[in-house]
Amino acid sequence: MTGAGTQPISSIAPLLAGRASASQRWSHLVFLHWRVEAAQVAPLLPAGLVPDEFDGSSWVGLIPFVLDRATVWGSPPVPYFGSFVEVNVRLYAVDAAGHRGVVFVSLEASRLAAVIAARTLFRIPYRWSRTRLARSAGEFSYTSRRHLAVSARTDIVARRTDQPVVDDALADFLTARWALFTTVRGRTVHLRNHHEPWPLFRAELVRLDDTLLAAAGFPDVADRQPDSVLYSPGVTTRFGRAG
Repeated sequence: MTGAGTQPISSIAPLLAGRASASQRWSHLVFLHWRVEAAQVAPLLPAGLVPDEFDGSSWVGLIPFVLDRATVWGSPPVPYFGSFVEVNVRLYAVDAAGHRGVVFVSLEASRLAAVIAARTLFRIPYRWSRTRLARSAGEFSYTSRRHLAVSARTDIVARRTDQPVVDDALADFLTARWALFTTVRGRTVHLRNHHEPWPLFRAELVRLDDTLLAAAGFPDVADRQPDSVLYSPGVTTRFGRAG
């Protein structure tokens, strides 16, 4: 694990301070994770962060899911622009105060307005892509093709099992993340989120044809089997203010 002063991992999210700034429903998530060297992760993190580690490794995740029912400051769900398939590549980091969080290297999404808003307001590295989900016989098939850079793509087929994940420290490390880090006006900020504990199940990777990991700085990772494959039917997430 990362240093003694780092906040403990907990599957229970701490409460947000004040009113939520936004909410989203995340559904049919497939969590694919690989062990990587911390030295590969460190150069990709915003200033003031160090790689978070579990069992002597840092980790990189490739996570497709459906985002919908998006609201802002208590608004009704935003139609169309607030509903899309997303595929993100993410890392795990710790700041000087011991706060744990996610760092997104890239996020593929099919709604251009949402991409522009996230990049402008929060400097989150969304990319406009053609993203889709097809479901058949218990399998989830996610595809993404980045507009203007079609070589940045992914095809993921995964199958969930009926085996729930219980008391798994690695699964908690990879999924129980209650903040993201990003850089706004040259400053690393910490954006909190809150949702109910993840309902998690073991899953199987059926097929992966991916270049997003290599584009993110991890060549050859997609050529080997993931070290963790999980599925969640989803949660509704609320976001606090950046601090």
